[in-house]
Amino acid sequence: MPRLRDRVAASPSLTTSGAKGVPSFDEASLVAPAVAAVRGLRVSTLDGTELVHGVDLAVRPGEALGVVGESGSGKTLTCRALLGILPAGTRITGGAVLIEGQDLAHADERAWRDVRGRRLGAVFQDPASYINPAVRVGAQLEEVLRVTAGVPRRQTRERARELLDSLGLRDVDLVLRRRVGELSGGMLQRVLIAMALAADPAVLIADEATTALDVTVQAELLDLLRDLRRERGLALILVSHDLAVVSQVCERVLVFRDGAIVEGGATARVLRAPGHPYTRELLAAHAEYGLERYLRS
Repeated sequence: MPRLRDRVAASPSLTTSGAKGVPSFDEASLVAPAVAAVRGLRVSTLDGTELVHGVDLAVRPGEALGVVGESGSGKTLTCRALLGILPAGTRITGGAVLIEGQDLAHADERAWRDVRGRRLGAVFQDPASYINPAVRVGAQLEEVLRVTAGVPRRQTRERARELLDSLGLRDVDLVLRRRVGELSGGMLQRVLIAMALAADPAVLIADEATTALDVTVQAELLDLLRDLRRERGLALILVSHDLAVVSQVCERVLVFRDGAIVEGGATARVLRAPGHPYTRELLAAHAEYGLERYLRS
């Protein structure tokens, strides 16, 4: 039986140029200043074990950057460093975390609160874990609008309606009255996106945000993320183990393994002509689940 990397190298659908399903990549866009970046980032445990090894990552206004790799590859730790919310027992031990040019690698929580939610928004895999199950969704969204976005109390309900309506939710007033257990996964993810966008941030980090959803709902949310970029000029960092998802949304991709970036570049180039054996193995593993269909479409 041929090795995974050999099967990918022999697959014409993964090496032929001109596939319509892969986003185009404009090299000129890299000239714009990064709105969020890490430079030489190192993250370690408190006992000194290094988990992220000198990573460089940057995203520019309106750009969609895919970050892929298996569990434990360092992709989520890197993005959590970018958000200033590293897990307990870990810390930044080197490099810079730059938000619109300001280095926050060693900033205190007060400085991060001025940025997180306002300039950086985030959505994660399990929205139910980030929304209080005892409080109606509307009350929580209104609180975010009041505290993070500074919307006057008398205007928060209407602003909440507008946000949910813009994200494609029907019967918005009913959704606002519901609690977590009364809403589907797709609805909850849209509510979490609304909270992340409440203060009109420059960057949205979506960490496995579509992983637990069925294929139809996943496709709807990917369309939504594309629309948000176009309408808001939003920079998007899409973290996923799923190359098929990244291939539909992102112009550029970084491949993580063992706490380091092993390959990066234009999505079309990386998917059609991967240079690193690990990337070829990822592509081979995903080929059976529909990635080739996206590249041929």
